[in-house]
Amino acid sequence: MSSTPKKQAPLKRSAGVLMPVSSLPSPYGIGTFGRAAYSFANFLKAAGQSYWQILPLSSTGFGDSPYQSVSAFAGNPYFIDLDMLVEEGLLAPEEPLAFEWGEDPASVDYALLYQNRYTLLKKAFANSKHSESLEFASFKAENSLWLENYSLFMAIKDEQGGRPWELWPKNIQKCEQGEIDHLKAELAAQIDFWQFVQFKFFAQWQALKAYVNGLGVQIIGDIPIYVAYDSADVWANPELFKLDEELQPTAVAGVPPDCFSEDGQLWGNPIYNWDLMAAQGFSWWRGRMSHCAKLYDVIRIDHFVGIAHYYSIEAPAQNARTGIWEDGPAAALLEAVSEAVGERKIIAEDLGNVTEKVIGLKESFGYPGMKLLIFAFEGGEENPHLPSHYTGNELVYGGTHDNETLTGFAEGLSTIQQELVRDYLEIDENDDITQAIIRTAYASEANVAVFQIQDYLGLGNEARMNTPSTLGGNWMWRLTEGQLTAELAVKMKRLAKRYGRI
Repeated sequence: MSSTPKKQAPLKRSAGVLMPVSSLPSPYGIGTFGRAAYSFANFLKAAGQSYWQILPLSSTGFGDSPYQSVSAFAGNPYFIDLDMLVEEGLLAPEEPLAFEWGEDPASVDYALLYQNRYTLLKKAFANSKHSESLEFASFKAENSLWLENYSLFMAIKDEQGGRPWELWPKNIQKCEQGEIDHLKAELAAQIDFWQFVQFKFFAQWQALKAYVNGLGVQIIGDIPIYVAYDSADVWANPELFKLDEELQPTAVAGVPPDCFSEDGQLWGNPIYNWDLMAAQGFSWWRGRMSHCAKLYDVIRIDHFVGIAHYYSIEAPAQNARTGIWEDGPAAALLEAVSEAVGERKIIAEDLGNVTEKVIGLKESFGYPGMKLLIFAFEGGEENPHLPSHYTGNELVYGGTHDNETLTGFAEGLSTIQQELVRDYLEIDENDDITQAIIRTAYASEANVAVFQIQDYLGLGNEARMNTPSTLGGNWMWRLTEGQLTAELAVKMKRLAKRYGRI
């Protein structure tokens, strides 16, 4: 580590909205990069917001989670807008309407998406002349670091009936060169399909991002610190992870037991081989972060504490009780990350086991951390999530995608807890706790105040995005047409102006 790491400048005083792309309205079962995304960007502009924070754009994996993806680089094909494909002449107008996309417009039906979306994408692929375009050739060249491995991985996965790669034949598991060469020739059309899908994904995303930036709004992207075991990243680069000779994980990630979970959280992601990564100059991470720098204006690193020290659980394990803390790559990795992202800003999701080492890394590199007001009202005056402890270089949230909505939080408070919260917020029993928390955040010293769109709408836990350590019922909530109004935009802009966040 150099003695004086390059320190990033603070984010400007501003406000933003956390709104997953998947939660946008659309007639096709899930949010996309289409009309509703552009409308939402216009809403943010009208509401005086400077940031649109999203969840990972990667494909959903185990449990429909965007944090368990088949690739740390590839985008979610579900986000490709079907109406735009119709406009390009790649689909007939009636084709997207011929499929079922779910009965409830306020919820994502992932089973139906998996069943139907790729049928349409394959029709668009069959009608495409992408192979003749210079743009496609350029896309392939610029993304060769990951695109070739990803498209081959997905083609083989299709050929193997969707099974995880640990169940593939041994010679394919171990990427034996002769077998890989054979598969590249045999599956050439399928490989081309997956490259086409990514080509369309990134073309639509870059067009949307350019529009959003043109309104003066920046995108905060979110990247998981770990990758899924069943991913192109691990399959193609097994030496970069702690695997045994049979390519099974020897250690997996998670967090220890706490007041929320007596067994801890067993995420199951393989642990990085940090020693080898360091010896290689963190080249994989440099590639990943430079890729993210093209996609986002600001990059939030999920589970930032894992860079300082990570919880390692010997595999196989039934829960996260038996793990141990290990030293992470710390400043050596962050120097590589800072070089890779250039002028892009980093946000450290520093929730969890925040030690002096974590704090020191954040301060050395100038990364802002996160404060959650949903956590602020327990533990007395020393609670670091209380606004009295803010320094300015942080983002304040009501809660994240892993928490209750603010209204759900308020409804779950006991009478005594409600009295404590109302006393701190200086409101009486007739005032709305959700609105008071939003005002408190906007008035605070934190440079950026971010709330879920559910909180601005006053929605309860029926609109919760995710409950950690549970399977089923997560990542499904969607906004419906008409919920965002001009009146709400005016109210939000007035609040941002009042507290100097425009």
